[in-house]
Amino acid sequence: MDQTQFVRKIIDFQKSSFDNSFEAMKTIQEQTEKTTDALLSQTSWIPEDGRKVLSQWYDAYKKGADDFKKIVDDNFQKVEDYFSTPKKGKK
Repeated sequence: MDQTQFVRKIIDFQKSSFDNSFEAMKTIQEQTEKTTDALLSQTSWIPEDGRKVLSQWYDAYKKGADDFKKIVDDNFQKVEDYFSTPKKGKK
């Protein structure tokens, strides 16, 4: 196995690890949001403004996580493209 193939396998492993970890984190966040919403729906002492703040917080977190995932995916693609492009002077 040449170095390029070895590096590609490492990159694939790292991307797979990142994707799996990100999905696990996303699932935990979604479950936490559902649990919090269920709890809030049963409590009357939390004002509506407090509920709105939590909703905005969830939305900001989701947007930040999606932006982060896109940046990481774009950079993984750049690395994959770099190692898939034949280098000049190499056979």
